[in-house]
Amino acid sequence: MSDNIAKTAIVTGASRGIGRATALGLAADGFDIAGIAFNDGEHLASLQAEVEALGRRCRVFDHNIADTGTLVPVLDAIEAQFGAIDCLVNNAGVSVLQRGDLLEVSEASYDRCFDVNTRGTFFLTQAVAKRMLTGQEKQGVHRSIVFVTSSNAQAASVERGEYCMSKTALHMACRLFAIRLAAVGIGAYEVQPGLILTEMTAPSKGKYDALIAQGMTVAPHWGMPADVARVIRSMAGGLLPYTVAQEVRVDGGLLLQRF
Repeated sequence: MSDNIAKTAIVTGASRGIGRATALGLAADGFDIAGIAFNDGEHLASLQAEVEALGRRCRVFDHNIADTGTLVPVLDAIEAQFGAIDCLVNNAGVSVLQRGDLLEVSEASYDRCFDVNTRGTFFLTQAVAKRMLTGQEKQGVHRSIVFVTSSNAQAASVERGEYCMSKTALHMACRLFAIRLAAVGIGAYEVQPGLILTEMTAPSKGKYDALIAQGMTVAPHWGMPADVARVIRSMAGGLLPYTVAQEVRVDGGLLLQRF
């Protein structure tokens, strides 16, 4: 891949955590960044400044991906600014409104998980894929779509049932888009983070600190956003060309079968 060719990546949930680490990592790899996050203007502004300090262009969008009705103007603005889209990182996601009994899950929490994690991500991917297909392919630039799911796409957590279900559906969405797009040279990839220390997981840190100390993970510590970002950078950079939708776990061995 030529470092002289302008490349553009969209990163959702870009203002914090895994999304922010990914946006900065891709910028370091030569991508201009379109960062999307919802209701987090201060962190988006600081992300833009950090990306531009790396010598790349950046535009940020305060946008809720669950609001599919306003998606077209956002993508139009991205293409007007940067040209063709080369990479989409589907990182935006929400957790449950409240952990608890599966029999008490509210419709509001269920709908929120599916609206953002599954429905919003699906239709954003669909829209970007169509633009990738109709846009001019850049010679030597790998086109990619990366789905950031969760260990809970595999492992059931009964206190977060609606979240697990939404991420399991996203796991299948990655496979479907991979099958549809592989023949035209667009790679679809899945990253399954485990216990990654972010603002989203911080409220549960004490609980999982104890579980990690008891051997919950093979690597006896939390993962960091940069650990996930490194994998995404490899996918976006075309370094895994014969990997098609297989989930890549970044979980410190959390899901390894042991006896």
